[in-house]
Amino acid sequence: MKVVTGVVGNDIHVVANRLIDLSLRARGFEVFNLGVNTYLEEFFDACVETGADVLLISSLNGEAEGWGREVKGLKAKYKHLDDLIMMIGGNLVVGSGNAEDIVPRYKKYGFDLVCHQIDLNTGLDTLEAFIEKRNS
Repeated sequence: MKVVTGVVGNDIHVVANRLIDLSLRARGFEVFNLGVNTYLEEFFDACVETGADVLLISSLNGEAEGWGREVKGLKAKYKHLDDLIMMIGGNLVVGSGNAEDIVPRYKKYGFDLVCHQIDLNTGLDTLEAFIEKRNS
């Protein structure tokens, strides 16, 4: 399964990005890592170019929401992405917030899976369970 990943916007958390990459590869995913400081258009372009099954966006500085609001509209402009699994994880807001408020907000933005302040392995377990359920 192909995954495009990277850190959205002006976030430069390269260590977390590398850990995500290594963890995905260890689970058998084919990874296309766009690195840090990635704009949404770059994510979607990469998904089209690679035929990705999953887009996993991360953010640790909390500024993902500003970018996340544009996901649904931007995805609609791209062809062949109807089945793309959209996932976002990390620290998804600036300041404090709880998952009960944040998760539904991001799902409204167009994400299938939202992992706010959840550890990496739990997030990837969630992704694998989602894929298994979708494929059954």
